[in-house]
Amino acid sequence: MEFRIERGALAEAVAWAARSLPARSPVPVLGGLLLTAGDGRLALSGFDYEASAHIEVAAGTGAAGQVLVLGRRLLDICKVLPESTVTCAQEGSRFTIEGGGTRFGLSTLPVGEYPALPGLPAPRGSVDAARFAEAVAQVAVAAGRDDALPVLTGIQLRLDGAAMTLAASDRYRYAVRTLPWQPDDEGAQPVEVVVPGRRLTELSRSLAKSGTIRVGLNGPADPAGSGAGLIAFEGSRMRTTLRLIDGRLPRYDKLFTLENPAVAVTGREALADAVRRVAVVAEPNSPVRLDFHADGTVLLQAGYEDDVASQRLTTTLTGAGDVAVAFNPAYLLDALASFRAPRVRFELLGPGQRTLLGAAPDTDGEGEGDPVRDDHRHLLMSVRQLS
Repeated sequence: MEFRIERGALAEAVAWAARSLPARSPVPVLGGLLLTAGDGRLALSGFDYEASAHIEVAAGTGAAGQVLVLGRRLLDICKVLPESTVTCAQEGSRFTIEGGGTRFGLSTLPVGEYPALPGLPAPRGSVDAARFAEAVAQVAVAAGRDDALPVLTGIQLRLDGAAMTLAASDRYRYAVRTLPWQPDDEGAQPVEVVVPGRRLTELSRSLAKSGTIRVGLNGPADPAGSGAGLIAFEGSRMRTTLRLIDGRLPRYDKLFTLENPAVAVTGREALADAVRRVAVVAEPNSPVRLDFHADGTVLLQAGYEDDVASQRLTTTLTGAGDVAVAFNPAYLLDALASFRAPRVRFELLGPGQRTLLGAAPDTDGEGEGDPVRDDHRHLLMSVRQLS
């Protein structure tokens, strides 16, 4: 095989396909990228049984063919190649990359041992790539990190009519975001699956500028087939699949229904800055306390004994008298950062109980009088001990 391509285009395609490669694998060929040249196109594919990636770019193909090379080594080479037209060719058991007077040679892996990429599951509809990436980022902060509980490391995706709902929880917090999407079959039954959170986050970022992406899905409940247990995302020239995680997250509808809460509204960025300041004196895993007062202020406090910090901000509080809550500062900052609105709304039950965060309308600008948006909500557990 032989092909010519601009360095930038090759580097971008290799970097995208390499996202599916495992960090370590006992099977050498799974660390490879499969390059297929022909008909003026270069296709790059990666697969580790949990995720697959496939991308196609225009290239001058002198001779058609396939070659399998170590993906991360090829990526490193692409990063240091001079800006120029790159010529790549297979010469026996060696794959050469030459451009700008620089030449590299790579040993090849046996193509015959490379597993076939999974077939794409049945298409379900399409979604705006930028909005999808934003929604994934907003809920991913609440996903667990403990691989001993795989379902909590995932992001739950629900397709119901013209709505797509993403959710994640590590048992201490729960984030939910709903966004519009266009189903192929508006009468289809709702479907709910759990997708690996880290991989979905990386994938959504890489597709964010793709305009509209197609979503395909064969969930665990679907009839057995080559695509069973997979979700697929397709852009204009790229596609990827992820294997689903068995299980479901706990239901959040009752968790998000708070009876007679106190409601506080305050500036998001000002509150985040204050949390960062007072948390400087807090010991690891120590909470930041927020005392919401009916006089229109919230007092933030952190630390113990002589090592303490506090800051007072303006707020509004309705529905009850003074309310005190305390949160892990990292969790609170993650929650605040996941919103885009200038002000946030707290629904408060008190120490040791649930607190629900949502966006509040901007009463100082065009948003005055708008209803509270509930397309993104974030639940935090308040720390019980308050001294």
